Amino acid sequence: MKIQKTAVVLLLILMGVFLLINTPFIWKWMYPIQFKHEIKQAAERFQVDPILIVAIIRTESGFQSDRVSHKGAVGLMQLMPDTAEWVIEQAGFQEVSREHLDVPQVNIDIGTWYLRFLLNMFRGDQVLAIAAYNAGPGTVNQWLREQKWDGTLDSSDDIPYGETRHYVQRVMYYKERYQRIYADDFG
Repeated sequence: MKIQKTAVVLLLILMGVFLLINTPFIWKWMYPIQFKHEIKQAAERFQVDPILIVAIIRTESGFQSDRVSHKGAVGLMQLMPDTAEWVIEQAGFQEVSREHLDVPQVNIDIGTWYLRFLLNMFRGDQVLAIAAYNAGPGTVNQWLREQKWDGTLDSSDDIPYGETRHYVQRVMYYKERYQRIYADDFG
């Protein structure tokens, strides 16, 4: 009789934990978004899916605005200083320089402009744009030209660079996860 009561109590506890885990509060705690206002502004300004920006930031820096990679990429969207300078010049950003890359709004604006540029280059294809954000657009075009990768998510295991392969898969995973959790927050 005591074993049955223990089993019932354990079952109720497990059901309670399951119900708690599936609450929006827990999911938002597990997948937080920082700099939401800045992301929304940049997304609207440059017509980029805000959830895609969130997924890139999560993958690149884990929302750490002061992060600098061993290769020298800076900030939330892990911009290489040379790429940032090119974007600043192309986009005509006023009073912005590479010294401002650790400022969240500046980093998000420059990274989102560059992401829009890549989306335009690859005719709106997010998978190709994400790969190019990591490996560079010339490299991705070369893979496509040489038929090393067909540019689809389904064939992402064929991406020649392991870093880019995992990057694309992580960004798309986070994009799907954040879309489920924050669809109402970003409309």
